[in-house]
Amino acid sequence: MPRFRKTLTTAVLTALLVGSTAGWASAGSVSAPSGPLPGTAAWLADDSLGQELPDPTTATPAEVAAFFGDLTDAQQQRLVQDHPTVVGNLDGAPVNLRYEANAPAGDWVLAYDPRGRGLIAQVVGDLENATHVSVIVPGSDIDISTFDRTAQWAADLRAEASDDTAVIAWAGYTTPSGIGPDLATGRLAETGAERLTRFTDGLDAAGLPDPALFCHSYGSVVCGLAAPYTDASDIVVMGSPGMRADDVTALDTDAHVWAAKSPDDWIDRVPNVEVLGLGHGADPTSPGFGATVLPADDVPAHDEYFTTGTSTLTAFAAIAGGDL
Repeated sequence: MPRFRKTLTTAVLTALLVGSTAGWASAGSVSAPSGPLPGTAAWLADDSLGQELPDPTTATPAEVAAFFGDLTDAQQQRLVQDHPTVVGNLDGAPVNLRYEANAPAGDWVLAYDPRGRGLIAQVVGDLENATHVSVIVPGSDIDISTFDRTAQWAADLRAEASDDTAVIAWAGYTTPSGIGPDLATGRLAETGAERLTRFTDGLDAAGLPDPALFCHSYGSVVCGLAAPYTDASDIVVMGSPGMRADDVTALDTDAHVWAAKSPDDWIDRVPNVEVLGLGHGADPTSPGFGATVLPADDVPAHDEYFTTGTSTLTAFAAIAGGDL
């Protein structure tokens, strides 16, 4: 009987996510920006420093940091002025230069790629002097046009956390749009995990503390796939459909893994299965998963884990500040 119920649940999940022609058509399949950023060709052709500039697509963040570390202030400033789209998105480049390069996109913008639906990362707090750093990884339907919600979560977490904490709202991957195949599979999460890993490597190369990752909904799939490769101190998932892992051990991470799910969150109705590439696996709040489960009974909805006054925001702030 248990096997029959699991098979039936899987069939229902498959039907809900991919069985409707209208559903597929309404969401379609999203393409992430590919190829080099605009301005990369001019950057690579620039020989004014008497040396090759690091290739944005192949140089590691550590190599980028070492390159900028050998430049004079005047040389750094010239690169910002001549190649803002490259410097502004170059993981490993000094934080102040990335801010300056991305200034037209807004204050404290750490990355900005306007292609497609757009990618952006924005900082709340003093990142360059922070003792603690947090990164919020949002779920589906987040891009430049809907970024305000993620930015507000970062502001709310920063307001609750200690003064020496900086919070980064990181909409740095192409998220699923609507209900469709991308929401049910790990395709976009795999690309997102690569981008998140490189981003956190860039924080490390810039001399910043190991971050705590706060991963909402589909963002927890991204964090689950990135877990073995990032130096995060903590990974906090909320409203998670699964992390594409059977348990914490399978995540292969030294990070402390935390999980929260409100009884009023609609994600609780999504079956925690993974079959034929559909679904995202075990519920991180289940007893057998091994995460530290946070109280979330007072969270009113799927998108309300950062709401002021909730037990989750209080716990998130303690984790962000290194107090839990």
